[in-house]
Amino acid sequence: MSATLVQTRAGTPSPGTPASRMKALARAELTLLGRNKAAMFTALVLPAMLTFSMNSAVDGMDLKESGLTVGTVLLPGSLGYVLLFAVYSALTGVFVVRREELVLKRLRTGELRDLEILAGASLPAVTLALAQCVLLAAGCSVVLDVAAPRAVWLAVAGLLLGTALMCVLAAATAAFTRSAEGAQISVMPMLLLSMAGSGMVVPLDVMPDAMASVCELLPLSPVIALIRGGWTGALDAGEVLGHVATAVAWTLIGVFAVRKRFRWEPRR
Repeated sequence: MSATLVQTRAGTPSPGTPASRMKALARAELTLLGRNKAAMFTALVLPAMLTFSMNSAVDGMDLKESGLTVGTVLLPGSLGYVLLFAVYSALTGVFVVRREELVLKRLRTGELRDLEILAGASLPAVTLALAQCVLLAAGCSVVLDVAAPRAVWLAVAGLLLGTALMCVLAAATAAFTRSAEGAQISVMPMLLLSMAGSGMVVPLDVMPDAMASVCELLPLSPVIALIRGGWTGALDAGEVLGHVATAVAWTLIGVFAVRKRFRWEPRR
C-alpha cells in the first residue's frame, strides 16, 4: 500500500480547502501512475496504435454518400480510444485497487469528502487523457490531412462530456468489480460495445438504419457524434441537443449507480 495516498487520513495534516485536498491526492496518484508501466502503455500507446491499425479498414469503406472521409472517421475514433483506455479502463482499475488496499477507507476518515476522493484520484488520468487528445488530434490532422474543425466548441463539448461520463462509468464499474484482476474483465463489455457500435470504427451514417438507431443509444455514441460533428460541421441544433441529452442521461445513470452501489471497503 502506498504511504503517499494515505497521508490525508485521520490524525495527519491535511490541506484545508477542497481544491488543495484534491490537488494533494492527485499528486500522489500521479506518482503511482507514473510507476505503473502497463497502465502508462495502455493509456499512451494503445490509442495511437489502434487508430492507425484501423486505417486500411476505414479506407476500404464507401464513405462518399455519408460525406465523411478517412480522417473524419479515424480522428474522432482516436479520441474515443483515449477516453476508453486512458480514462475509463485506467480509472476502473485505480478505484478497485485503492479500495482493496483500504486506501479509500482511510481517506474517508480524514478531511476529504467522497466526491473529492473520487475527483482527486481521477485528475491525473483525466489530465493525461486531455493532453493526449490534443496531441492525437494534431497528429491525425497532419497525417490524415484533416482540415481544422468547423465547430471547435462542439468537439470540445463532446470531449468534456465524454471525459466526465467515462469517469462516472469507471466508478460505477468498479462498484461491481471484486478485484484488480476482475477489473480487466469487467471493463470489456463497455470497451467492445463502444468500439463496435459507437461509430469509432464504423460510422453510424453507414450502418443500416435499424442498427444505427440502436447503436446511437450506447454511452459513447453521442460523444463520438459530437466530436465528429465538430470537425464536419454537419450537426444541426436538434441533433446536438439530442446527443447532449443522451450523454447527460448516461452520466446521471452512472451517478445514480455510484451513489447506490459504490463500495469504500474491500468486497467480501
